[in-house]
Amino acid sequence: MSQASIQPAKITRVLPDSIAEEIGFESGDAIVSINGTSPRDLIDYRYLCADEYLALEVVDTAGKIHQVEIEKDYDADLGLEFETALFDGLIQCNNRCPFCFIDQQPPGKRASLYFKDDDYRLSFLYGSYLTLTNLTEKEWQRIEQMRLSPLYVSVHATEPDIRSRLLKNSRAGQIMSQLQWFQERRLQIHAQVVVCPGINDGKHLERTLLDLASFHTGDIPAVASVAVVPVGLTRFRPPEDELIAVSQAKAIEVITQVQQMQTQFRQQFGTNVAWLADEWFLIAQQELPPESHYEDYPQIGNGVGSIRLFLKEFQTLANEMLPTQIAAPRRLSWIVGNAVEQAFQPLVKQLNSVAGLEVNLIALRSEYWGQEITVTGLLTGQDLLAGLSQQNLGDAILLPSLMLKHDDTKFLDDMTVEEVSNNLKIPIIPVGGVEDLISKCVSANWGRTSEAVMRVNQV
Repeated sequence: MSQASIQPAKITRVLPDSIAEEIGFESGDAIVSINGTSPRDLIDYRYLCADEYLALEVVDTAGKIHQVEIEKDYDADLGLEFETALFDGLIQCNNRCPFCFIDQQPPGKRASLYFKDDDYRLSFLYGSYLTLTNLTEKEWQRIEQMRLSPLYVSVHATEPDIRSRLLKNSRAGQIMSQLQWFQERRLQIHAQVVVCPGINDGKHLERTLLDLASFHTGDIPAVASVAVVPVGLTRFRPPEDELIAVSQAKAIEVITQVQQMQTQFRQQFGTNVAWLADEWFLIAQQELPPESHYEDYPQIGNGVGSIRLFLKEFQTLANEMLPTQIAAPRRLSWIVGNAVEQAFQPLVKQLNSVAGLEVNLIALRSEYWGQEITVTGLLTGQDLLAGLSQQNLGDAILLPSLMLKHDDTKFLDDMTVEEVSNNLKIPIIPVGGVEDLISKCVSANWGRTSEAVMRVNQV
């Protein structure tokens, strides 16, 4: 990557009471270099800022260059947030996986929805998955030198012909030697296997899990964990993709197969090694495993144990936060994907035990994506309008914020919260997690909160 392609790191937020605020940094300023080096990304920035003495070149919003010198404690954070984690651009994906969600979207939406990244830096920083097929020798060297571990890797299959078929990339068949590379350097990955019926299931899935488990050895296992995930298909996918949706029978088959292998792995390694995503149990209409099954939730970001953890956090916080009654009675509609409808019924019952509070759980399937079973994060604005228009929604809608683009008010179909609120003629209250959900349900400032949301929607 040439220095010329590195853009100044644009600041979007200066944290209060931070070193940066004390010095006078402002949103819109941009860092050009630190101690003479232009950071490629957030990884470089953090590494360079660890020093006690920093000489920064900064450009302000007017384009004026400033030289800033800072003395601080070693490893002390400056307190800056940036427009992007990558200052030299995204490493694009050159695979053509038929199950890629990017290719299963309709045309004409915001450009960011169509970016295919395969960037190891986003994997290290945020836990996004990469395939390792797009790395140059220089990037492999950087992973080793900076000890960028763990990374999150989409493996899907360890047999070279099967993986190359899935990724439609001849380099995909090198995965076993790449895992050996991590093992030799005492670096780790968390692996993902997206099961596509008829392609990498059955004996191929068994081979993949056994191969991956063979790297779960030593004090720093190269493969720290494996998530087994069902392929997700939408009505917009290419017709020639040869993919088959996961049926209830297939889900039961995979659950049985993987659970048998988990028993084997626990005897051999003292851990499950591989975990099934929650969706398998929802498709199979089976009970989720107990909390103890998930150990330390190594693949929570991949939907492995996320429902069980949500239920646990709810019980813990409900005991602390739920009053016996609320002063201002209210009726709320809590919108979720139909995948979690049954699992969340006990939560609704507990909320409704509060005198004056009535919460109605409304579970929707996505007509937009054409999915019978839909996780909450994939519901769109159009799904809400189609599913809620004829319903009595009460005083307001509780909307899980994971339906929305990060730090934005847009759904995946580019509709905004404002548009949906205006169409349904009801306030919409985004909720960001268990604590926020309970707080919004019982808040003493209920009236003012609702009015504020309504005012936002009318701007």
